[in-house]
Amino acid sequence: MITRRDFATAGAAAALLAGSGSLGRLAAQQKLTQDKLLAFEPVGQVTLLHFTDIHAQLSPLYFREPSVNLGVGAVKGLPPHITGAALLKKYGLKPGSAEAYALSNVDFARLAASYGRLGGIDRMATAVEAIRAERPGRTLLLDGGDTWQGDYVSLKTRGGSMVEAMNALGVDVMTAHWEFTYGTDRVQEIVEDELKFPFLAGNVRDTEWNEGVFESTQYFERGGLNIAVIGQAFPFTPIANPRHLIENWSFGIREKEIRKTVAAARKKADLVVLLSHNGFDVDRKLASRVDGIDVILTGHTHDALPEAVQVRDTLLVASGSHGKYLSRLDLDVKNRKVAGFRYRLIPLFSDAIAPDPKMKALLDRLRAPHRAVTEKVIGRTDTLLYRRGNFNGTFDDLICNALLEERDAEISLSPGFRWGASLLPGQDISMNDVYNQTAITYPAAYRIKFTGAFLKTVLEDVADNIFNPDPYYQQGGDMVRVGGLNYDIDVGRKIGHRISNMTLMRNGEAIDPAREYTVSGWASVNPDTKGPPIWEVVAGYIGRKKIITQPARGKIRVSGV
Repeated sequence: MITRRDFATAGAAAALLAGSGSLGRLAAQQKLTQDKLLAFEPVGQVTLLHFTDIHAQLSPLYFREPSVNLGVGAVKGLPPHITGAALLKKYGLKPGSAEAYALSNVDFARLAASYGRLGGIDRMATAVEAIRAERPGRTLLLDGGDTWQGDYVSLKTRGGSMVEAMNALGVDVMTAHWEFTYGTDRVQEIVEDELKFPFLAGNVRDTEWNEGVFESTQYFERGGLNIAVIGQAFPFTPIANPRHLIENWSFGIREKEIRKTVAAARKKADLVVLLSHNGFDVDRKLASRVDGIDVILTGHTHDALPEAVQVRDTLLVASGSHGKYLSRLDLDVKNRKVAGFRYRLIPLFSDAIAPDPKMKALLDRLRAPHRAVTEKVIGRTDTLLYRRGNFNGTFDDLICNALLEERDAEISLSPGFRWGASLLPGQDISMNDVYNQTAITYPAAYRIKFTGAFLKTVLEDVADNIFNPDPYYQQGGDMVRVGGLNYDIDVGRKIGHRISNMTLMRNGEAIDPAREYTVSGWASVNPDTKGPPIWEVVAGYIGRKKIITQPARGKIRVSGV
């Protein structure tokens, strides 16, 4: 099995040659082989393979992990709320190593030049098939959701491209979140006519009869075990996304129903797995309160943890996002209890893992009709562009600046989405890169008036969705991104008291609660929102600027951490 020493050796070799990008890349490739990345000493009867939050990213990419991921209340300072150098120290990872590059933001741009991109559905296919060959009749491949949305092709095919890819990958079961933004009719069409494996979402109910819309549980025979997989969709979908797209369905954590479903499954199954899109902290609380769940494969919050987290008798696995990783969890089950396990978060270094030919051919076929749009170059960046973290990222700042200038606004708002690939300094910016940050079904860039008081209410509400100390009330993504506005936030205070010292960035003037300000934003959940699609706004801005220089803004002052 590959060890952290192997990763450290590769990192040291690359660091010695960091002055030459090509030599550094070559050194990394020589150390990070496919065999080493996939090496694993099997344990027990069954292997669970898990990925989540791929967001339609089928090609290898750069993705910078967050520098800020604050935990509040009982989870303050606990994984996954450890980032950067603290994360490396926590898990004993050497700075500059391949694993440190994959898992943290530390020295990201320089290390990216040595280690290259991660992910790619054709690389994941190679890894999956290799493990299946090693463990015939013992593997389950589980998709944690946020799969059908996130790029131009998936948007144009309304999820169809991703369904084809997941069918070809041989996924055994999935749950969902962003899938629902295609609307009830399209989701049901895919589930009934296109998907070749079960779609589980036991917490989604019909609002008229209060009946389940989808199956909650599927049983699988693997390695002589009867395995129950229970699917849990994102419980706050109608809050985080437009309710009108799914107006006849209701969602929720539904802890009592989960408890009943688990109890029923335990009567039949040797192993009970919750395939969840709750988010890590919600699942950690759930594991502390619900008996009988052996494994929670968690998603939604995009956390990548190199070790499983144990809560009572439940193992929590966090498999990252964007197809960067494939989690492998081997389980030894005795008398319907997990007696032993071995876990590895496998980083899919695309230079080290050979692409699966059939999957590569499928990817080429899916992309070919759209290349005239996706491959159009509209500019170049001189700055590392990234999205991820509790507050603004540089790609978010770019979007906010585009809204300010292209929509002639005083203040701009951009949602705290976690998805979207990173771009290194010197890279061209294509339309595909823009769509990777903006490809949603409700893209209108609005321009309206907000009073200062209402603007504060918006920021307070979003902050409570993230920093409420009770995970069951954490309903959002990251903090709404802002342009043209500075503010202070004390994450340790209660709703209504976290946001203060709001000022206009252009002149330092304090925000007047009674005054109206011209605000531009996008991704409104209001069905009547008007405006050009956000990708046109951003592409127009980049096209005018040609070269993007976007330093990270430092005007959001955070306390209470």
